[in-house]
Amino acid sequence: MNGTTAACCTMKGIMKISIISGSQRPKSQSLKVASYLAERLKARGAVAGDPIDLGLAPLPFWDESAFSSEPSPLNDAWKPISAELSSCDGFVVVVPEWHGMAPPALKNMLLLCTSELAHKPGLIVGISASAGGTYPMVELRLTGFKNNRICWIPDHLVIRGVKGVLNGTPAKDEEAETAIENRCDFSLAMLVEYARALRTVRESEAFDLKTYPFGM
Repeated sequence: MNGTTAACCTMKGIMKISIISGSQRPKSQSLKVASYLAERLKARGAVAGDPIDLGLAPLPFWDESAFSSEPSPLNDAWKPISAELSSCDGFVVVVPEWHGMAPPALKNMLLLCTSELAHKPGLIVGISASAGGTYPMVELRLTGFKNNRICWIPDHLVIRGVKGVLNGTPAKDEEAETAIENRCDFSLAMLVEYARALRTVRESEAFDLKTYPFGM
């Protein structure tokens, strides 16, 4: 988004939401769900670009070059993603369950964030090919926010049996598919309202990441 577009969004109160596909597998079910949610956000009038796909372009793992502004493989890969995240008002994080945990590529991305996510709302979307999907959400709520300061909203989504839903084809269980779609719309609507509310927090005099850059 260029400066003119960003200014226009600010004036009109349009929220820009970034969607992160947290799987490091190419063409993952996480990306499928992320793409669906991006379209639903656009239908609500939010700005949502292509999902950040950690399976398409995995970031180098964190190292001490992150503390430097000098060019490095890590900093060169992170710079455009950092700029995109910084320009957003809120986030959707789609996270699959791998061995009961969030994938390392997603945790690595959260390690790299400093102020990009700070005091902006995040919606966690857990997915599972079977009946799981909850452990990564607990993990992110417990350890995925301290220094990056993302504000996970109370609501979340769990999409189980993900291979059989949100495929853009007639569903085997239309009632279940409709229930998932309706719940997605509700959670996205709440995320947009949190984004609108927290923008005023970041614009307030209380907002001070220079004095207190780290959580306790």
